[in-house]
Amino acid sequence: MRTRKAIIMILILVFVAASFAACGGSGAKATDESLKYVQDRGKLIMGLDDSFPPMGFRNEQNEIVGFDVDVAKAVAEKLGVELVLQPIDWNAKEQELATKNIDCIWNGMSVNEERKKNMTLSVAYMDNNMALVVRSGEGIDTLADMKDKKLALQAGSSAMDALNSKEEFKKSLKEVVELKDNVQALMNLETKAVDAVLMDDVVARYYIEVNEKPFVVLEETLATEEYAVGFRKGDEALKAAVEDALKELAKEGKLAEISEKWFGKDITKIK
Repeated sequence: MRTRKAIIMILILVFVAASFAACGGSGAKATDESLKYVQDRGKLIMGLDDSFPPMGFRNEQNEIVGFDVDVAKAVAEKLGVELVLQPIDWNAKEQELATKNIDCIWNGMSVNEERKKNMTLSVAYMDNNMALVVRSGEGIDTLADMKDKKLALQAGSSAMDALNSKEEFKKSLKEVVELKDNVQALMNLETKAVDAVLMDDVVARYYIEVNEKPFVVLEETLATEEYAVGFRKGDEALKAAVEDALKELAKEGKLAEISEKWFGKDITKIK
């Protein structure tokens, strides 16, 4: 009798445990209402640095434009919502996500281990190199020529990750100057306050061409990286919807069209 009762109790406990596991699994999925949250509100709020051409920046009419802006608008249209552009302090981007001031960070954001840990990241949509921008004709042609020179970069950007990965190069520098954005860094380069700027290759080349500045981008780079869209940790539903929209835009040729508008060719990775 005791054996029979013991067996019955074990079966009951197994059943209860299985029930809790099932409820926990469905509850975990149900808590991810990130896509529903955006769709119910009718808006996708995109956080960006509005001084990061050609990914996102202000034109002469003070409108925020750029490659990422155009792509995000096309994605928002696929999702059936309005895109809202929210300029942010790049140093506070994780906090902006956590407090739900924004739904995503979409602005030439490089993938690194820290961001993988703190955010849910989309598939990479573009490759990029981290390179040095210098004044033309001043004898800085390689990284070795930067010995005892001043280097500027954007605070809180992946440029610092790239610099930290090259310990010997960093030690050779006279000073590292952290500034609010790349535009300030390039202004410091122009006034000779610094000798070089470490920044995204794709951004540097666009800036030099459009503004006709006497700068050059060194061929020797510090790091190769990828751009992705950042979401709050666990916002898998919203991430998946954005990725699906990006794939549709790629198949339709729209992604290539936007890339050609800003870069003169298709440099996107999503096919």
